Amino acid sequence: MIRRYIPKDLEELIQFHERFTSPLSLIVGFLLDTFILLRRVDLWQSNALLLFYLALAAGGIILLNAVEAGRIKHRWILWASPALPVIQQFAFGALFSGFVSLYSRSASFYGTWIFVAVLACLMVGNERFRKLYMRFSVQIAMYFSALFLFLIFFLPIVFHHIGDFMFILSGLVAVGITVALLYALSYVTPVLEKSERTRSARSIAALWALITFLYFTNLIPPLPLALKDAGVYHSVKKLPDGTYELQGEPRKWHESILPTAQTFHKSGSDTVYVFTAVFAPTGLSTPVTYLWQRYDESRGEWVQESKFNLSISGGRDGGYRGYSLKTNPKAGKWRVSLLTPNGSVIGRVSFTVENASSTPQLEKSIH
Repeated sequence: MIRRYIPKDLEELIQFHERFTSPLSLIVGFLLDTFILLRRVDLWQSNALLLFYLALAAGGIILLNAVEAGRIKHRWILWASPALPVIQQFAFGALFSGFVSLYSRSASFYGTWIFVAVLACLMVGNERFRKLYMRFSVQIAMYFSALFLFLIFFLPIVFHHIGDFMFILSGLVAVGITVALLYALSYVTPVLEKSERTRSARSIAALWALITFLYFTNLIPPLPLALKDAGVYHSVKKLPDGTYELQGEPRKWHESILPTAQTFHKSGSDTVYVFTAVFAPTGLSTPVTYLWQRYDESRGEWVQESKFNLSISGGRDGGYRGYSLKTNPKAGKWRVSLLTPNGSVIGRVSFTVENASSTPQLEKSIH
């Protein structure tokens, strides 16, 4: 009876892992990334960990193909060779788990969550398809994707700059490193590398084009920027100690965690304030734009009312605080989008303005 639960060899141990412990390790790994290992995108520990996973994946690709090509004949390495796909699976699983954790913090619910959902599917699918890692073209495609997604936010942290140029540079660096990996593999397994060269190049080109399309259509979250806090208030005042005193209408518990529209009860010519806190890495400064839009019922579309620019600086864990305001807004549906210089949505605040005979009861908070 006990024998049923004790693997007899390495291959059976791997199968046991896939059936029983792999789902649990997926959940535990994601929770560790979210709350402990990858708390901030600009911490050197977080990026060192992701670089280690990338190096582990590259080393696993080279070692696996060397074994398959018969270049390695050491008895102990051959005995452990069934675990090589698992090592790659672990490395890519850890990378995509980390990307889901980091990109989801920078994603708004208005489009970019599609990209995060795709990453989540890759993370979950990675745990179920170990045999895919035996395919040369799949190895190269997975590695290029992970490397590109890492460089998209890593290079802006290094150079303290964001924008289209940094994204294009990220793609070029990812291609260069992947080509260097293919060059190394041409010495390890020249016949296989030559036969798979065209397919690998097509995979890299297709993935590069896809990620570029997602970026320029603003479907990739604007990491390393992330919206830490946002809300609609009746009053925003900066205090001498640098904190902000906010006065707003009481919110229900679900309004604090879900992107539901708030209600602003306007009395007379009240002013509506939109307060935000945007996280940016240490050393990075960039302008952001508050785009005010009102929904025109007669035209059935959102109409721009005003724009306000603000320069933010990185480093504060709670995010750079700022606000925008509008005096005597019309009754109806409103939304304020916080945009990067290239138009990506960092976050959005939606609210409805309703006329009221008197100012509603307000509650005070300090940020």
